[in-house]
Amino acid sequence: MSDTPKFEVIDRRKFKADEEEANRHAGDVGTETKATPVEPTETGGGPRLVVNESKHAAAQETAPANGAAAGLEAEGELPPAPTAAESREQKSAYDASAQRIEDLVRAQNPGVGAQPPIGFEHLVQQFYVSAMIQMGAGAQEGQRPRVDILGARNTIDLLGILSEKTKGNLTEAEDRTLQTVLFEARMAFMELTSMITLQGMQPPQPPPPSKR
Repeated sequence: MSDTPKFEVIDRRKFKADEEEANRHAGDVGTETKATPVEPTETGGGPRLVVNESKHAAAQETAPANGAAAGLEAEGELPPAPTAAESREQKSAYDASAQRIEDLVRAQNPGVGAQPPIGFEHLVQQFYVSAMIQMGAGAQEGQRPRVDILGARNTIDLLGILSEKTKGNLTEAEDRTLQTVLFEARMAFMELTSMITLQGMQPPQPPPPSKR
């Protein structure tokens, strides 16, 4: 039996029809949810290196799937891209939905002003904050920082891809922000990995002598 994950390519424009069909049979289908145990919080000590096993396993499963998807795309089996008219219609509907949510929030919180428009700098900042949290920043006082070093590497690599793919298409301020954030994130990563390497190379400390 092949270990290659099976997946189905779905045209989301057929979602509405599928949803109506599913609603008619919703009562015949039951689902079970398995609770995930919460890991107890540890306090004190230095940074704790945490490898996100679920993300790591998902990445391993996704790799062959991505290869298969590339093959399907080459064979023309993927759903066709939306037309310009479909994209415009969807964007208009999305903007209307977002505006309704903002109006609702402002109605319940009169002191809240209009939200500023999302710009390129917000995207860069989001990646930067995610990388720093994965490297242990933001831990509460007295708690041991949790470090997802592999996740941090992936996030920083995404910033690098963003830098490559947007080259020549950014304003001077946008490019300066991206390059500064990428430089700082890579420096923090190198400092952290150096510390982890040094800790791993140190021999275990003998227990203190007992007092008689």
